[in-house]
Amino acid sequence: MSISDNTKKSLEKIGLTSYEIRTYSSLLKTGELTASDLSQKSGVPYSKIYEVLGSLEEKGWIGSDDSRPTKYFAKSPATALEVTKQKAESEFKQNENIVLRELVPMYEKSGVSERPDIWVLSGIMNIASKILEMVETCRNEVLIALPKANEELVKQALPKLRQLHDKGVVITILMSSEMDKESLKALKRVASIKVKKGLFGGGIISDKRYVVILFGQLANESESTEAVAIWADHAGLAGFAREYFEYLLRDAKDVE
Repeated sequence: MSISDNTKKSLEKIGLTSYEIRTYSSLLKTGELTASDLSQKSGVPYSKIYEVLGSLEEKGWIGSDDSRPTKYFAKSPATALEVTKQKAESEFKQNENIVLRELVPMYEKSGVSERPDIWVLSGIMNIASKILEMVETCRNEVLIALPKANEELVKQALPKLRQLHDKGVVITILMSSEMDKESLKALKRVASIKVKKGLFGGGIISDKRYVVILFGQLANESESTEAVAIWADHAGLAGFAREYFEYLLRDAKDVE
């Protein structure tokens, strides 16, 4: 049975060449083969077969044994795809960091950002995703106020907060006194924590510029009121939010 054109196109889109697809396909059909046999079965020229096999092995699609001559075998498509996906995500992340490091300061100095973006976000997952994105790209200071216990959001954000702490970012968090003690202890290792009773509303302010203001229920997706938030790239709004945050901090208590 040959591989369909649709599958071939998908394999090409995720980074396999025509020769690599032919070689992998031959191994799937016949099991272990030597390079010479593979060249004949797949139609890949012998002068190219070792280069193709080396590339497939590096990409995680095939393996080889210690026999003489060496025999090659196909790894499961699920395993190969997972390896390919992880490598692609890792490479994207590295490139993203390089691009952001150089281009964000250029964007901020250009004056273009004086035309602020303001988005209305709805739904816990969308809000949490935007908050994590803000936290991850923060470079100097992040202020966070959460209106009530939200275990899942804290667990999601904690690794990001540790990374920021390690980079020297100043983190201040104002929590509801309802937050459980274990979560508070974990956060206290990476941030300055204050607790306050009757904390309504909340938000995140990043680098005195980016702000998320939270409305509605954030802690429980089953609540009747859907979570709603405003995200803005607006220094003035972030400044106003920061002043209110500092006002709330005045009578907040330290974590015991």
